[in-house]
Order: sequence, then structure tokens, then C-alpha cells
Amino acid sequence: MLLVSNMKADVHHGSQTSLLARQNTNETLPEQCRTPVQPHPALVGASEYGELFLSIVERTGVGLAVLNPQLRIQQTNAAFLEQCGQPRFDLHGFDFSELLHPSVRQYMRRQFERLLTGRNSRFVEHLAALWATRTTFTGALTGMAVQNDAGHLKTIVVLVSPDKTEDDRRILISPNKILTEINAKILEGVATGIPTVQLAARLYLSRQGIEYHVSNMLRQFKVPNRAALVSKAYSMGLFGVGSWPPKVLPEYVRR
Repeated sequence: MLLVSNMKADVHHGSQTSLLARQNTNETLPEQCRTPVQPHPALVGASEYGELFLSIVERTGVGLAVLNPQLRIQQTNAAFLEQCGQPRFDLHGFDFSELLHPSVRQYMRRQFERLLTGRNSRFVEHLAALWATRTTFTGALTGMAVQNDAGHLKTIVVLVSPDKTEDDRRILISPNKILTEINAKILEGVATGIPTVQLAARLYLSRQGIEYHVSNMLRQFKVPNRAALVSKAYSMGLFGVGSWPPKVLPEYVRR
């Protein structure tokens, strides 16, 4: 291996020396006699890099999607379709943000906006969730801006790497409306830290009425106390990420 490396270094050094020699010779010749100096050719072409990149992605099981500047899907690989829960569904032209879990959708839109405006060229978000047909799973989502020769945004490449934890730990919640409107308001109040008496007055309920609804939610979510209830609600994606005061997403509220 060392011999091969040295040989490559010698060849590269020789090419550089030859190139410099031609440059010096050209400087001493009349302009009409000078020969064009060719730069050292790239060892791997851009198209080969692309094929290599796609090959690595396919072997690792990472989901890949190519988006246009309007964040609509142009191309995907098979792993990405499976992660979306739709292995046979054509996602071409689909708004990528609609595939994101409601709890992270607004926050992730801001991340993509930074790519679109040139403030960032890349971002990596852990525990970003895809909104699938029946369940949701978490993982790492990477977004990369690709520019054209003129320096303008051409496409956005998205890579999705699911968590390596057990399936029953990374599945969040089915997209069902699991809370009544009053329970959603009580849960928001508990998460904000509003005292029971104040929350009862705000919702025109008695203190016993608040306690009754809270007890029902403790049983529904299988948790022992209010702190665990709020923590479980966040882990299930009932609240939007990055918003205060906490607000239960409408996807989970029965009207």
C-alpha cells in the first residue's frame, strides 16, 4: 500500500513538474508559438461522484429525495418511499413538508427556508419525524442545497436516516383524533403550568371537573401523574415543536 501511495505521489508530482516546465517554456516563447497549458485532469468526474454517492446511499438504506426550489419532490429512492409508508405511491410533485409530522412541520419549514434564501447550505435535524399512513417514526433528516453554475439554488437533496432503536420505541402515534376539545384545552393548561383553580375558571368548569378530565387522560396515556402526562404528550408529537405556550395540534382533536 505504501508503495502504491508513493507511486501515485510521484506521478502527481511529475505531472505538476511537467506542467510548470511547460508554463516556464511558454513564457520565454513568442505568443504565436506558445502551446495551451492543460490543467491536470480530475481523477474522478462529477458524474462518477454522483453514481458513487447514490450507490452508498442505496447500500446503507438511507432514504433520499430530491426537491425543487418549491420543495416539491422530483425524485426519490425506494428506501424513502418505504419510510413514507407508501412503497408504491408516486410522490413526484408532492409537497415535501406535507410528509413531515405535524409537530415538526412548522419548525422544519423554517429550516428549509434558510436553505432557499441562502442563509444556510446544509442542516441536520435529529428526531425529525415523517408522517406516514398509519404510524410515524423518527430519525435524522439532512437537507443540502445544490447550486447551479451561476450560483443559484437548483435543487435540495434530503437524506432520511431512521433511528436504530426498536420499532416499538420509535413509532410515535397513529394520525387519529385521540382527544376531545375540552381535554386538549386542559392538557394545554397543564403543560403551561396553569393552576387547577385558574384553569377551571378559564374553561368554566369546576375544580372537580378538571380533576376528572385529567384522571381520564392519565388512564388513557397510561402515565402516573401530570408531569408524566405532559412528557408523554410531547413524546407522542401532540404539541408542535418550538411553540409556546404549548398547543395541541388540530390533527389530534375531535371536533
